[in-house]
Amino acid sequence: MTTIELIGGILLLITCVLSVLLCLMQDKNVDQNMTSAITGASNDSFYGKNTGRTKEAMLMKMTRVLLGIFFVVTLLVNILPVYIDF
Repeated sequence: MTTIELIGGILLLITCVLSVLLCLMQDKNVDQNMTSAITGASNDSFYGKNTGRTKEAMLMKMTRVLLGIFFVVTLLVNILPVYIDF
């Protein structure tokens, strides 16, 4: 196992655990499902209008960033050892 694979594995483990924790920290939006679409329920609230400033929006952004990093590191760990010999 090369150094790049070891570092990549550690990064994968860290990003995976952090993304799972961030997903678990997010609240469930019960009003945003098919039932609310059929019944015409409205999700217009202060938190719905200010989606970029709430705790939920920040958690969602951090989750997206971590999953993007997870995707890139996964590709690098699988592609780099093929082209680089250590």
